[in-house]
Order: sequence, then structure tokens, then C-alpha cells
Amino acid sequence: MESSELTHPAPRQQTTPSAPTTTPRRGARAGTGSGAADPVFTERYRAMSSRDSRFDGQFITGVHSTGIYCRPSCPAVTPKPSNVSFYLTSAAAHEAGLRACKRCLPDAVPGSPDWNIRDDLAARAMRLIADGAVERGGVTGLAARLGYSERHLTRVLVDELGAGPLALARAHRAQTARLLLGTALPISEVAFAAGFGSIRQFKDTIAAVYERTPSELRSTMQAAARPGNANRDGAEHRDEPAGEPEMGTTVTLQLPARAPFDGRGVLGFLGVRAIPGVEAATADSYSRTLRLPTGFAAVQLSLAGTPTAPLVSCVARLTSLADLAPLVSRVRRLLDLDADAQAIDLALAADPLLAASVAGTPGIRLPGSVDPEETLFRALLGQQVSVAAARTALSRLAEALGDLLPDAGATPGLTRLFPTAARIAADGRDVLRGPAARIDTVIRVAEALASGDLVLSYGQARQTLESSLVALAGIGPWTAGYVAMRVLGSPDILLTSDLALRQGAARLSLPADAKRLAAHGAGWAPWRSYAGMHLWRAAGTAAVSRSEPA
Repeated sequence: MESSELTHPAPRQQTTPSAPTTTPRRGARAGTGSGAADPVFTERYRAMSSRDSRFDGQFITGVHSTGIYCRPSCPAVTPKPSNVSFYLTSAAAHEAGLRACKRCLPDAVPGSPDWNIRDDLAARAMRLIADGAVERGGVTGLAARLGYSERHLTRVLVDELGAGPLALARAHRAQTARLLLGTALPISEVAFAAGFGSIRQFKDTIAAVYERTPSELRSTMQAAARPGNANRDGAEHRDEPAGEPEMGTTVTLQLPARAPFDGRGVLGFLGVRAIPGVEAATADSYSRTLRLPTGFAAVQLSLAGTPTAPLVSCVARLTSLADLAPLVSRVRRLLDLDADAQAIDLALAADPLLAASVAGTPGIRLPGSVDPEETLFRALLGQQVSVAAARTALSRLAEALGDLLPDAGATPGLTRLFPTAARIAADGRDVLRGPAARIDTVIRVAEALASGDLVLSYGQARQTLESSLVALAGIGPWTAGYVAMRVLGSPDILLTSDLALRQGAARLSLPADAKRLAAHGAGWAPWRSYAGMHLWRAAGTAAVSRSEPA
């Protein structure tokens, strides 16, 4: 069966139309040989049988007759339905006693879009686990950040995803280690950069997951990456990292994106808003500094790969290799690399008034955030002003209050970090210009962040984040929605109060009135944030107008 024959179920709240999120219990098989009583099993088995690469990363195929798990597009012979289980995470497959396929490397693909689309406890936990929360604070710290007991969190994750938080973190460390074994980093440094507590733990985990030693896995990956070598399915093995690290501080990684990928569009969105010194942009790249859990980093991003197998080249210079895993997670969020672009485009193109924009910009992305607090300050200073004016205000703030980057200038154009909330609270009034009410709001927010009265986190629910923001004087629904969209990757927010968005709607012959646009946009659910990006893109063809997001 050709992949185009695979049908997609109707969209459901907080799920992706192309990959239902119903999953078997831990170790249980999802359906019987016929799959007649289980439509989820039937659809996934059809995707696997057609080797549909659209589903890579969205679920995992466990084959009990061989004891391995694969990506859906694995070129191996299709197993019998009675021998197959489907899982949402590699950790669940590990818990079921399965090992990663040596042929298709099931974790060398874009990640699941589910963790941004969903807003439940399991998805929020996965966002924090990918950011290294377990390595930094253990399961106790993860549970505390989510506001639940360890016991309840573990029960939910096992029930929903087939594995507990420790197993999920272990699987994420193994995937990070596999990524790093393709670089020239010494194996001992790979172990600690991936988050393992000891070399022995690292070796035992790699052996359990990949059934090879770290050295053997590295040799296999290096052989596959040599010019002329290809996977058995004919696709060049290019989703591995490359590069020569300097003293363990610089690494170059190739991060896979889900096709189609409007890479130029998302880099352009970030580039036109770049704050000098903190960010730098050219026609082909975007660079920036950022704070990470244990240090600082400067990262340069550029496009690579092919239209069908897009990649982002990521050159990262870090003060601590322990921050590499959270850096990769935040870059993936910033560029929205895991979005289910085909499902989004299919849904939005069903509206005749959006169809031409979708066809002209396939794979549009929702730019994310590498620093939630910075994103909030950018939103506050970008309200009711042009992009250029917001950039001027932010540049002044960064120049006056941003810390100098260690070894400033080693990455062209990058010299400093965005100011901390504590520094803005202390000295922001001496730097900020404009309406007194706006300055008061910025200082009030900075003080709340610095004191811990206001917390922004990738692990928050959208409603929690938005309600905590609008509770502060001077912050309205536009700012709260915009921050939720950027920080959490919330896919279903349409900021109809935004003037530029309404101007874009008018250019596409959509209603320009906020209420009528909201009513029309209800049909775009659950992808209204991406529809909004199309409207902003349409507005960008005219003169930049007031209240476009910063």
C-alpha cells in the first residue's frame, strides 16, 4: 500500500490528527493479529507496512519475535500483527525487554510532536525530562516542579507512556549519547555530557539499549557517515552529528527536522528580531547566546539536508558539556523541529482562503523559546510598537544590563547574554524608555520573576501559565497568549487582538474584525497558532505595522 493511502482520523483535542495518542499499557500488545477491535493498532500497522516516514518519531514498533523495536519506516520485512506492539516512547519498549534496531536507529529521527500538542501531566513531564530536569533534580525535583507527588507522577507516566520517569530519563540519556558518539568527543566525555553519573552506568545503558559497546556503536556510526555509504533503504545516513570539538567545549551536530520544513522562514522570523550582541543573523544562519542550567552557550544554526530529509546544522560552544542535552532540546523547541507539518498543512489547506498560503509556505513553523523569561520581556516591550522599535528597546536593555559572554567574539556577532530578571528589576528603570505604565509593568514582572513569585517553565500547563501572567497588572490576554505560544509551543492560540495578524487576514480575504476572525478561525483548531503564522507572514508582505510580535 502506498503511504498516500493512509487515512488520518479526525482531529481530537490536544492530539495530532496523523498519530492518535492512545497507547498500550506497559508491556501490553496493542491489539491482535486482525486489529479489528483496535483502530489505533490498525492505522499504525498500516503506516508501518507502507514504511511511512511521516510517522517516524511519533510511535515505535516493537517486534517481539526478534526482540527489537524500530521506527515505522524501517526497511525490514513487515512482521506479523500478532508479533507487534506499538509504543509512544523508546523507554516503554526498553521496559518491555526490547532493544533498538541496529538497521534503522529508531531514535535518530525527529522527536514526537505530542509533547507540545498535549497539555496533560505526561506531556509536561516529557518536556521537562527532555530539558534534563531528572539529571538536575531527580524524580523528586521533577515531581515538585509539576506539583504532584513522586508516586502519582510515576503512576501517570507508566499508565500513559509505558515507563516511569527514571526509565524515560535513561532513554533520553541513551539517545543523547548516541548522538554524541558520532562526534570526536572522548567516550568518557560523552558519558557525562549525556547525563550519566558514571562510566559504568553509561556502558551498561548503551549495551542494554543498543546491544553494543559505546566503541562499537561509534565505529558503526562513523562507517555509515563516510562518503558514499548509505543505509540499506537508500537514504544517506546524515542525521548524525559531525565535527571536531575543541577541548570538549565546541560541538557540531546535525539535528533532524520533520519534513516539510520552512527552515528559511523560521530563521528569518528570528533574524529580523535579533538583538545585536545577543543574537546575530545572516541570510543563511541565525546565532545567539543563551543561559543553560550550569553555564552559558553560543550557538550558530544553519540549514542542511534535503527537502525530504531536512537538517539543521548546530555549532554549539559551551562552558559546560553537561548542558549539551538541554541545549539540543531548547534548539529543537526554538525551531519547532518536531512539528507534524504534514498534518498541520493538510488541516489548514482545507480552508480555501488559507490553501494558497499553505501551498506557498509548506511546513511553516511556530518559533519557540530558549529562555521563557527573555520571551516574556520581549513580549512586554513589543506590545503596540513595530518590530524595529521593539528591537531598539531590547538592544538598549541588553547593551546596558546584559552580562558579557565569556570569550566574547569567538562566535561572530555574539558578545553578551540577555539580562537576568534580577538585573532588570534592579537597574531597568535607568535604561528603559517609553510610557511610564509599560516601564512599571516590566519592572513589576522582573521583581516577581527574581523573587520567585512568578515562575515560567516548559512544564507548565497553558492555563496555569496564562492565568499567572494576567494576574499581574499591565499584562493582558495578548501577552499571555503570545508567551504561551512561544514558550510551551501551544498549537491552538489565535491572537485576534493583534493588529498585524488582522491585517494579514485581510490580505488573504479573511475577516479582519477580531470577533469574526475568531469565529472563522475556530475551523482551524487544533492548529490556530500555525494559521496565525500564515497571517503574520501575509502581513509581512506589506509595511511592518504596529503590534506585530517582537
